[in-house]
Amino acid sequence: MMKKIQRFGGAMFTPTLLFAFAGIAVGFSILFKNTEVMGSLADPSGNWYKVWDVIASGSWAIFNQLPLLFVIGLPVGLATKQNARACLEALVIYLTFNYFLSSILTYWGASFGVNMKMEVGNSSGLTMIAGIKTLDTGMIGALIVAGIVVYIHNKYFDTNMPDVLGIFRGSSFIVMIGFFLMLPLALAFATLWPKVQIGIRSMQGFFISSGEFGIWVYSFLERILIPTGLHHFIYAPFVYDNAVVQGGTAVYWPTHLKEFATTAKSLKEMYPIGFSLSGMTKVFGSIGIALAFYKTAKPEKRKIVAGLMIPVALTAIFTGITEPIEFTFLFIAPVLFLVHSLLAATVATISFHFGVVGDFGGGLINWFALNWIPLGKYHLNTYIIQVIIGLIFSAIWYFVFVFLIRKFNFKTPGRESDDEEAKLYSKKEYKEMKEQEKGDLSKTSKTNSKKSKNANSEKAALFLEALGGKDNIEDVTNCATRLRLTIKDPSIIAPLSVFKKAGAYGLVKNKDAIQVIVGLSVATVREEFENLL
Repeated sequence: MMKKIQRFGGAMFTPTLLFAFAGIAVGFSILFKNTEVMGSLADPSGNWYKVWDVIASGSWAIFNQLPLLFVIGLPVGLATKQNARACLEALVIYLTFNYFLSSILTYWGASFGVNMKMEVGNSSGLTMIAGIKTLDTGMIGALIVAGIVVYIHNKYFDTNMPDVLGIFRGSSFIVMIGFFLMLPLALAFATLWPKVQIGIRSMQGFFISSGEFGIWVYSFLERILIPTGLHHFIYAPFVYDNAVVQGGTAVYWPTHLKEFATTAKSLKEMYPIGFSLSGMTKVFGSIGIALAFYKTAKPEKRKIVAGLMIPVALTAIFTGITEPIEFTFLFIAPVLFLVHSLLAATVATISFHFGVVGDFGGGLINWFALNWIPLGKYHLNTYIIQVIIGLIFSAIWYFVFVFLIRKFNFKTPGRESDDEEAKLYSKKEYKEMKEQEKGDLSKTSKTNSKKSKNANSEKAALFLEALGGKDNIEDVTNCATRLRLTIKDPSIIAPLSVFKKAGAYGLVKNKDAIQVIVGLSVATVREEFENLL
């Protein structure tokens, strides 16, 4: 069950990979249309404003269609066959669900406590999905429908039919099943979801009023659950759904950025939400951790450690992807990760206490585009306080980690023993071995192996060998930084040192569920990996 939940969480993360560029584009389009920053150049009647308004309209595409993205994204990660067809099926069935729901509420909305004549948004509980005025089921509705589609797709896609009914095979059959399932599902949502919306509005009030305690608990759970892959379930309702603000903080903040950019009121007064401050850990925590690892490394290994830590630290600082740096110590010294999570919760809470709010869930690119540049004119003091708090905590991370590493002699990077290491095949050796190996290796696999001319191809080949070969792999998928696999025989997997020399940052084992921590190149590595299979 845990393996399935982890895979679901990883698949749910797929659409969020698109948010980085979209957020930057939105931030700059808002900035360049702001007369407070650009002066007369940003006059709405001028071409400058009109050009950037056109750019803004495209930039909002992803944020305006979040449910559709989650519907399509889930099959990408969870469908075990014909992923592209599964995405098409999910989209069609989700639209069918919303058409059913819209029609039911149009005729009998009063019976369910829904007034379809109201405008979408705010307290109406209504929204627009692909031109359909329907009940706002948010990410939950999208994921439920997509989950149903993935299940029936994996189970029934290959169902054989008589030749006379051949036109109904494959995707047609899945859409047929989905059609009949969506009618009772739409009725169930019409009955239950308005009550859920009332509960969500109450929950929003609770989290907003919970203040610093709520932020500390949220931030701690979001960080401590990273090894399990379940942290997606902590932040997703806040960031992409209605847990604290309508539409989620990822949409609400940039949508109201113009209001925040043209007033001298306190940001915290206008936006008393502190659930998007994990970037404080990603930027300032990464600085302290990287310096601590360098300081505690053996003198003769410090250059190697610098070569390892600089790229992963910069990745975390600029993009907000922290798994590469966190997995360099997570399983070597779990105590450090516990301390890391406690510090992460504390820095977010203290930052909020001193008025730091906004969209600080990513790295510096996100900070500049959606916070510092558009809001710096009126809220520069807040951001100076933010940096001061961050640097203080960088020092805390550094000194605490240095103390604990030396006190307990944790084998963090650069402190490993010089014991014999497991054999790691080079690219050339791997090719030679495969050419000599007897078996049923297909021509396609051989061709792909011969064409492996880059680092990601080599990584995939070495990971496959370390995992026991293609016959030991049941399935493979990925999230933002991890290659997620189901293995037939976990006992033949190579030790961690083999994976690290092949370019991995870490390895997570949970019986037959394996996660190889690859980094930001994981999508390409997975593609090469599947070619080898």
